[in-house]
Amino acid sequence: MAEIIQKDGTWTFDGDTVRIVPGSDKGVGMLRQTLGELAVPLEAVAGASYEPGRKSGRLRLRLRSGADPLLQLTGGRLKDGSDPYQLSVENDRTGVAEYFVDAVRNALLIEQISAEPVDRYLLPGPALPVSATAGDGTVEFDGEQIRLSWNWKTEDAKASGGPRTISVGDVESVDWLPPTGLENGHLRFTMARIRSSAPAKYDPHAVELWGFRKDPLMAVVGAAVVARLPHPYAGEAPAALPAAAPAANPAANPADDPDALLRRLRELGELHRAGILTDDEFSAAKQAVLKRL
Repeated sequence: MAEIIQKDGTWTFDGDTVRIVPGSDKGVGMLRQTLGELAVPLEAVAGASYEPGRKSGRLRLRLRSGADPLLQLTGGRLKDGSDPYQLSVENDRTGVAEYFVDAVRNALLIEQISAEPVDRYLLPGPALPVSATAGDGTVEFDGEQIRLSWNWKTEDAKASGGPRTISVGDVESVDWLPPTGLENGHLRFTMARIRSSAPAKYDPHAVELWGFRKDPLMAVVGAAVVARLPHPYAGEAPAALPAAAPAANPAANPADDPDALLRRLRELGELHRAGILTDDEFSAAKQAVLKRL
């Protein structure tokens, strides 16, 4: 099993599932804390990478397009502190991070997991019931109904209609837009029979977001709703699905080259002697390499 423990969180991989547990560090955003532990099946993974940095590195897990309702909603717009698929890694654990990446890449290669988009959600979305308060309102979702209620900062024209309750069956799409610069963001629910071009501050089916700390929590509620809507790629032929970003190519590491594997064993031994890898980590890494010889 591959495991890396950091202040930012703990990631483990047993060959079938990547388990992500958020840490208690102040840099861990409220979205990650609210989501809690995530279990990502290998078939949902498109690739893994480690990017070294001057003060710390970053371990990244890339999911297949359409696999996760949260990523489907947020579309790459989550900030680093809110992204559950990034882990800040101290530079003295670089070897462990690289071994973690190797373990995931090798499993993808062995199981022949494609990096192509999928036509069903492979993660269940946030646990229910779920609610969030940010901007000019509160959104609650129990799996069947969405309830929007307003606060003292809501525009009178919007608040005058009182709270809104929407059946999830009436929702056609969900849009989450984070605030950028001087532009406010929103969480908006669009229904097939009700079309509105009004700004979020006046739309009774939207919450306006102003760039405060709790804004990302609206993405958690939105993702829970998205997980219960028809999948956007369902029924489409593979050629019609959106193109996936180029996957990290496991074959780029010459897995079948005995010389390369022997060099990897020597590197692991050096990391172990330097105290970077623990006895258990070294033993697990060594066994993984020996199986490929």
